[in-house]
Amino acid sequence: MSDKGKNWVKAEDVARLAGVSRSAVSRTFTPGASVAEKTRVKVMQAAEQLGYQVNIIARTMNTGSSNFIGIVTAGFDNPFRSKLLSPLVHQLALHGFMPLLMNADDPEQLAPSLKQLLSYHVAGVIITSGAPPLSLAEEYLERKIPVTLINRHAELNGCDRVASDNEQGMNLTAEYCRKRGWNNIGFIGEDESNYSTRERFHALTASAPDLNLSPIFVPGGGYEAGRLAAITLRDCQVLICATDMLALGAIDGLRSLTGDKAPPAVIGFDDIPQADWDPYHLTTIQQDTDGLAQQAVDLLVTRIAQFDLPSRHRAVPVKLIIRESA
Repeated sequence: MSDKGKNWVKAEDVARLAGVSRSAVSRTFTPGASVAEKTRVKVMQAAEQLGYQVNIIARTMNTGSSNFIGIVTAGFDNPFRSKLLSPLVHQLALHGFMPLLMNADDPEQLAPSLKQLLSYHVAGVIITSGAPPLSLAEEYLERKIPVTLINRHAELNGCDRVASDNEQGMNLTAEYCRKRGWNNIGFIGEDESNYSTRERFHALTASAPDLNLSPIFVPGGGYEAGRLAAITLRDCQVLICATDMLALGAIDGLRSLTGDKAPPAVIGFDDIPQADWDPYHLTTIQQDTDGLAQQAVDLLVTRIAQFDLPSRHRAVPVKLIIRESA
């Protein structure tokens, strides 16, 4: 649909009504620009009267930069990543940034999506867990576009990392198992190349050298993987799962078994909304999605202001949420 005939209010219209120059209007709507308070008030009053909105695309073309932030994620059906997106968008808005969401599920679309984000002159990029290979981050960093990783690992110049404190989470889990008297423990994780699974399994083995640990790693992870793995580990006293989706599948897998023996307890990691549903009441390690989002955006904003800062890493505390599954 053509814009011809639409009654767009322009900066020139605001300048004319306010009795100021076109450049004064531009400075008023540019964060950090110098403008007299009297002029700013006149411009804002005229803009409100006319219903003026800044043309972000035009400003991007003129300045070579924008207030767009790319959020690169995969697995939109993953409840934890969905839970994380809301506070990310909120935190970006507090800093005056607008998110551009990129779906990294389809490898064939990575290159076109990369070019699409670059065409918007994004000010920075946030890459979440489950997203594509880190070569994508390197593509942005080569162009001096700051990158923040959430629950991912990389040692790249211009790249910062924020992650939930997996070591704390596994310490809490191991201590809880000791209190319950469980020493025959099953662990269900995704592929060992998965950052979260790898970090949580290594933290658990370090926290519980006194416990008998039987691990199973299932490429791809997810509900069905947890269901099948739980059947294999049915003789354990408790199943510790690297994610809540694995844990929910494990609970249903155990329910499919028959016999008089009490099924193992199940503990997850994430605290997705489904964890508290009536069929599950999952005991789990709660990731602080608000804290992850706040830290990630803070790292990105400071990196945008000074790209050459040393790479930084922040760990966000977690909590043990005890429910009926363990």
